[in-house]
Amino acid sequence: MATYLESPYLTPDNNACKNAIRPFVVGRKNWLFCQSADGAKSSCGMFTLIETAKQNGLVPFKYLTAVFEKAPLAFTSEDWKKLLPWNIFTA
Repeated sequence: MATYLESPYLTPDNNACKNAIRPFVVGRKNWLFCQSADGAKSSCGMFTLIETAKQNGLVPFKYLTAVFEKAPLAFTSEDWKKLLPWNIFTA
């Protein structure tokens, strides 16, 4: 019988947690140099898109490439909704 410490569901370290917050820690250092509130908002928007793409199983580079190619053709709110990570490759 496995003991409490040998359980496959528990780990004695917090590496998973550290890896999950690493992008935000790196981003925090970069945000110090945004120069303006508008620049910080833009960075926040890009980080949000990238992390949401990751959460939806997309490669961020491919997702952003598709968004930048299709964005000039988006005029309505429905067009913009089609560019969200969970919609972009379903059409």
